[in-house]
Amino acid sequence: MKAVILLNGEPYNGEISAEDAYVICCDGAYAWAKGKVRIDENLGDFDSLDEVPVPAPRMKFPSEKNETDGELAVDRALDMGATKIVFYGGGGKREDHFLGNLHLLFKAKTAGAAACMMLERAQMFMCGAGEHVFCCRKGQTVSVVPFGGDAHILHCRGLFYPMDSLALRYGSTRGISNLTLSDAFSVTVEKGHVLVILND
Repeated sequence: MKAVILLNGEPYNGEISAEDAYVICCDGAYAWAKGKVRIDENLGDFDSLDEVPVPAPRMKFPSEKNETDGELAVDRALDMGATKIVFYGGGGKREDHFLGNLHLLFKAKTAGAAACMMLERAQMFMCGAGEHVFCCRKGQTVSVVPFGGDAHILHCRGLFYPMDSLALRYGSTRGISNLTLSDAFSVTVEKGHVLVILND
């Protein structure tokens, strides 16, 4: 099952791929998402919205809570059996929420779901152990950085700067600003998690 989660960050102006997906809209994201994409469920505390969204929320969460609306949406998607979660609207606005949204990618991935975030100028993918293949355009900037701790890259294919048998230390900038050589590239992670950022 695929889940799409709409977040109350920078509005996403591109096309949202929601076919065969369950779409969860978080609180104030409704302001930019209504009429743009089918919404199956509105979720949150609704402290950022001046109207009653459609469809009506199943419940209203308290504004004083430990989780962001985005994390509640991830939990909901995982409880429904989501094996892939795609986030839209996760960037911009508040830096603290953007950092939190990156942690939502990590949470989804470590729970067993493929996780990516679509932003206005980039696509972000959380990758664990194994080979990961990405479509791209030749000459795009791509960064591969560790997330949640150190990571080890077994090899990369289709990138200008070699990253074979490379230890990526958490807290280092190694892996920033590589370049794609063709219309696809791959990253094989041996240990840990990396955030792959493909800039448009």
